[in-house]
Amino acid sequence: MKDALLVVDVLNDFAHEDGAALLASFRQRHAALAAALDRARATNVPVVYANDNHGVWDGDARSLIDAALAGKAGELVREIAPRDGDRFVVKPRYSAFDHTPLVLVLRELGIERILLAGTATEMCVIQTAIDAKEEGLKVSILADACATTDERMERLALEYAEEIVGARVERTRG
Repeated sequence: MKDALLVVDVLNDFAHEDGAALLASFRQRHAALAAALDRARATNVPVVYANDNHGVWDGDARSLIDAALAGKAGELVREIAPRDGDRFVVKPRYSAFDHTPLVLVLRELGIERILLAGTATEMCVIQTAIDAKEEGLKVSILADACATTDERMERLALEYAEEIVGARVERTRG
């Protein structure tokens, strides 16, 4: 089975209403996200970033990266930012599949399963998992590599993803 690591909304300046809570979680889970990226790159698993476009449709990934690097967690973002050879799509909605070319990118790569990481678990990550299943992909959510704004909502969302959506939820933490 051919996998891709799909990293959702990690290029973030955390300067929004839920930013402080999301940043605290992002700091706690950053090591797991960095490890997932390292594993994927070491084993030639394609890495695909899907990031909110903040209402700007110029497709300028570099400006999104630069804004995140200048934000409150720039030092953390630097470690997990896209590298040469990684794919990048901008997204306008919660799901990385909604109004994006993501499904085309994954089909071109021959991907059968996505390993899903990013922010926020209970919003964009789960919605992306649901849409991935609708596209016929297998989904593994790397829960340790996902940040949240609300741990109770995250637990509910992951339970839903596992029991209703049929996604596999992988955890190493309690």
